[in-house]
Amino acid sequence: MHGGSVSAASDGSGRGSVFTVRLPAANSSGVIPIAAIEAAPVTRCSGRILVVDDNVDAAETLAQLLRDVGYEVRTAPDGAAALALVDSFMPELAMVDIGLPGMDGYELARRLRADSRVPRLRLVALTGYGREPDRVRALQAQFDEHLVKPVAADRLLEVLRRLLESATVA
Repeated sequence: MHGGSVSAASDGSGRGSVFTVRLPAANSSGVIPIAAIEAAPVTRCSGRILVVDDNVDAAETLAQLLRDVGYEVRTAPDGAAALALVDSFMPELAMVDIGLPGMDGYELARRLRADSRVPRLRLVALTGYGREPDRVRALQAQFDEHLVKPVAADRLLEVLRRLLESATVA
């Protein structure tokens, strides 16, 4: 695919193996000097977002991306912790993984929808479950959006902006 090759060789069972991977060197003529790259304009965002994911590294990485564009973000590793944060944080939007330990994301969505403290809360399922029945189940659980991991940052930010704008109009 990249113009390279992979080979394997062995002198027989129990004698070990040698694997060779060859990749072509980058063509320096295709390199763009850093000074020539213009930074893409970044639209500053505002709003309180709760990220609920039991994969702490994934949650923190996503939270940092959102902070970098201006959102105020808190993370929770499970449904119980997310519900406990509602009082102190009052999120405007929650991004919820479906495969959470204990209370799954569908049940968390139902509980958040029933919570009178956050009547305009927008819910986004951000999950590895990407089949059509998964999307339907997320919408039945009253998620506003169903996004499949990994999702492109620009797509994610566009969805968040749209949902948060609709929350202020409602």
